[in-house]
Amino acid sequence: EETGIECRPVRYLSSMDYWFSGTDRRVHKVVHHFLLEATGGQLTVENDPDREACTAQWVPLSLLDKRLAFPAERRIGALARKMLEVRS
Repeated sequence: EETGIECRPVRYLSSMDYWFSGTDRRVHKVVHHFLLEATGGQLTVENDPDREACTAQWVPLSLLDKRLAFPAERRIGALARKMLEVRS
C-alpha cells in the first residue's frame, strides 16, 4: 500500500505484533505478512499516506537476509523463499 505496487495475494505468511511510542502515547500495532504477486503500478513512496516509508526498492532474494534488520523479518523472508521454491 505504501509502495505504489498493485498486487494480488498469493498466500498468507505470518503476523507479528509490537508496541512503539508515538509522540503522545504508546501504540500497539499488528502487521500481517503475505506473499504477493506484483500485477502493476510503479515503485514509489510518494503516495504513502502516513509517510512511514522512506524508500522502496526491489531486492534480489539472495540479498534479502542482509537487508532485513530483525530476526523475525528474516524468518518471514525465509518462509517466502521456501514457498517460491515450491512454486517453481
